[in-house]
Amino acid sequence: MKITFLGTGTSIGVPVIGCDCRVCQSSDSRDTRLRSSILWTIGDTTLLVDAGPDFRQQMLRSHCRKIDGILITHEHYDHVGGLDDVRGLNYTMGCSVTIYAENHTAEAIRKNLSYVFTANKYPGVPQLLLNEIDENRFYINGIEIIPIRVLHYKLPILGYRIGDCAYITDASFIPESSMELLRGCKVLVINALRHHEHMSHFTLKQAIEVIDIIKPQRAYLTHMSHEIGLHAEVQPTLPANVFLSYDGLEIEC
Repeated sequence: MKITFLGTGTSIGVPVIGCDCRVCQSSDSRDTRLRSSILWTIGDTTLLVDAGPDFRQQMLRSHCRKIDGILITHEHYDHVGGLDDVRGLNYTMGCSVTIYAENHTAEAIRKNLSYVFTANKYPGVPQLLLNEIDENRFYINGIEIIPIRVLHYKLPILGYRIGDCAYITDASFIPESSMELLRGCKVLVINALRHHEHMSHFTLKQAIEVIDIIKPQRAYLTHMSHEIGLHAEVQPTLPANVFLSYDGLEIEC
């Protein structure tokens, strides 16, 4: 099983064009982050988690030509804003792409992409099948997907676990029942926005506290703003099993 980080950044705390902060001016490619998303490769099956506004650019640079399903964490634009560009995959694959999302997220997608789900479709619109899920386990190509309930401030959203690997983004709170679902995972990907508090995202310190509870063999931080600091300076300060992820990073689970 492999995870490819397509994007590890966020729209939160993005500076204005021309910002002279050290991260934005860094020549280290690890400090340049598109919106958070991963490809999850399990055998011949490739699953995408979230398709934000950078989706097209991420697909082009990853050379991905096939997706067996898109797992959506929640309906905020930085996680679904690229769904229209799935039409390129429809062309390459010659078939529709199935989206997996819970009810309130599915409703938002139907509203924002109404032209995709209308009975009389305009020629060339993306071919998307919307499959509503809940907190129960489900399967794609025989692969067990475990939804993980977390809170994004007051908004209930989903993380996902496949095998010994789990992905959590945009969380500010994880209920104990979800902690139980995460325990035992060997690889944990979790959001860490910045150092000072935010009402709807874990800080670096809070993410490490969650990691200490779950005790994965390795943990990777994602959904980071420029306020997290320079990769080269922050990484040496982290526990030995915790890593700042970066766009293009591939890890085996």
